[in-house]
Amino acid sequence: MSPRSICPAALLGLLVLAAIPPSPAIATVTRTGAVGTAPLRPGIRMDFVSVSWRGRSAGGAIRFRRADRWTRWRVLRPGDTGRPGRVTSTLMPAQGAHAVEVRLPRGATDGRAVAIDASAPSTRHADATAARMSTAVGPICYLSRAAWGADETLRPADPPAYFPVQALTVHHTATANDDPDPAATVRAIYAQHVVANGFADIGYQLLIDERGCVYEGRASGDDGIPIFAGLPLPGQPLAAVNGAHAAGFNAGNVGIALLGDFTDRAPTPQALRALVGVLAALSLVTGLDPVAQVDYVNPISGATRTVDAIAGHRDWNATECPGDKLYELLPDVRARVASLLGTVLPPAAR
Repeated sequence: MSPRSICPAALLGLLVLAAIPPSPAIATVTRTGAVGTAPLRPGIRMDFVSVSWRGRSAGGAIRFRRADRWTRWRVLRPGDTGRPGRVTSTLMPAQGAHAVEVRLPRGATDGRAVAIDASAPSTRHADATAARMSTAVGPICYLSRAAWGADETLRPADPPAYFPVQALTVHHTATANDDPDPAATVRAIYAQHVVANGFADIGYQLLIDERGCVYEGRASGDDGIPIFAGLPLPGQPLAAVNGAHAAGFNAGNVGIALLGDFTDRAPTPQALRALVGVLAALSLVTGLDPVAQVDYVNPISGATRTVDAIAGHRDWNATECPGDKLYELLPDVRARVASLLGTVLPPAAR
């Protein structure tokens, strides 16, 4: 089959899903408590801890107690997303600790910690339930919410809102690199966003791990199609589920987050390959030009911003996300997406 004979459904890949084996019901356990004065002992296995507070964003620290000793103090860094009026830290790996102690930044108040047990199912379960999608960049590993173990009881039952897509935004999650269990990290991010940040669901529409596996993010309905309210229809704008990843600019803005911290380290080639494939599919079905700028208008608030159609989180908000090393790669990512679309689309469609 020649590249020009590839149909849009084949390029989408991530939108036309193969059957995914059913997964057992999953319960992600969390405990919330006040911090800043004494150690917190939540009474559960702690795989991750999320800390939030009011006040300055810098100057906090955290340590954990494992067995009979405390770890060294580690800096609390602000995370990628958070609740308005509060600073939320990156997810801090606790590695099964049974107690946590937090030093809030000087002058900070109302410190809260959410301990997260994301230990089951394991990555082995996620690998067993992953689907392999055929896309224009080759096969891509894909995990639905059921496959990565989303606890659907965490999020409210309110129906999601949908808006026509105006922009695509790239993030990093600022979590650990060389992650041995990325599915557990996705579960922890989901719990952090819902329990600690008060979001309706995980903030991103898609996530990508270092192996290039793509994870379904925010729930978009029961039709099995991630991100959108059904398959694309000719002549109609494609509406995406409203996320929570770019404060003030979420409606009509699809967020794709790469798992890891790319402040001083570039993403893996596998992650970048999957990112290019995802962005190409989304550009195709939404009609966005990957190398153009867009005049974004928030359909809810009326807020405006002129940004690249494929933007980084820092183009929307005051943040270091998606990290210097990933952000400097975005021009090349846009060019690769445009080249891919030019290869697979027939001349009339270009």
